[in-house]
Amino acid sequence: MASWQHQGSLPDLNTCLPRTLFLLALLGGVSGLRECLILQSVKGSTVSCHGPTEFPSSLPADTVHLSVEFSSLTQLPAAALQGCPGLQELHLSSNRLQELSPGLLAPVPRLRVLDLTRNALRSLPPGLFRSSAALNTLVLRENQLQEASARWLQGLDALGYLDLAENRLRSLPARLLANLGALHTLDLGHNLLESLPEGFLRGPRRLQRLHLEGNRLQRLEAGLLAPQPFLGVLFLNDNQLTAVAADSFRGLKQLDMLDLSNNSLSSTPPGLWAFLGRPTRDMQDGFDVSHNPWVCDKDLVDLCRWLAANRHKMFSQNDTLCAGPEAVRGQRLLDVAELGTL
Repeated sequence: MASWQHQGSLPDLNTCLPRTLFLLALLGGVSGLRECLILQSVKGSTVSCHGPTEFPSSLPADTVHLSVEFSSLTQLPAAALQGCPGLQELHLSSNRLQELSPGLLAPVPRLRVLDLTRNALRSLPPGLFRSSAALNTLVLRENQLQEASARWLQGLDALGYLDLAENRLRSLPARLLANLGALHTLDLGHNLLESLPEGFLRGPRRLQRLHLEGNRLQRLEAGLLAPQPFLGVLFLNDNQLTAVAADSFRGLKQLDMLDLSNNSLSSTPPGLWAFLGRPTRDMQDGFDVSHNPWVCDKDLVDLCRWLAANRHKMFSQNDTLCAGPEAVRGQRLLDVAELGTL
């Protein structure tokens, strides 16, 4: 399901410059800093630095887009962003940053995008986002974050996109997202999470995409997803789920895609599937329940009937098989449902 997961899931964090302007810059038509390219326009300056050994100084006062990527930076000066109060996008991916100053973002209250992908951050300082009420996109993917604090995200009233994937998070505080009412996309995939705290999703009320794949989740508890009437995409694949509460999908009227593949589910409770798919509405983007050890007995009747009614939206049909009893081991759930052998 890899290609399915990533289609349209991430915002475009790279500013694509017109070819003509880029060529002009290379030819020296635009002023520059050492190891940096500066493009000026009526909207402000775009500064792109690739491979610098130090953070650039003397940035243009009208800088709106700053990219310092693919270098060996391990730290940033506390006053690194002084002098460019209109900065809107800051891209610091593929460095070796280990920590950030609490006041780093204070001089740039208009910042909308912060990309810290692929660094070595183990934590975030309290108060980092105190002046970041305009921040819409925060990407912390592929760092070394281990223990999240409830104070990490305070001040991010406008945050819509949060990516914490591919870190080392083992647990999350219940109020981590408490003030993120505008959040529409949350990616917690490929961490070490074994559970999510009660009420974890009560802050965001307009969540549209939720990525929880590649963790160690064992149960989907009752009520976890209840406050999310706009949720359209839910990834729970590649966990260790053995149980899903009967009302887990209640109220998910907009869910168009669900991935439960590669878990340890042998059955599901009666009524679980009544809230999804037909006869109410199609799941437009499909679903996947393959590679689970399904026990095809009377306890699976509800799921098998639902699969038969929604088979036109079912992925990996030939990999959704009975693990038992012995009489039907290896048979497709769809075939068992159609034969009425349960």
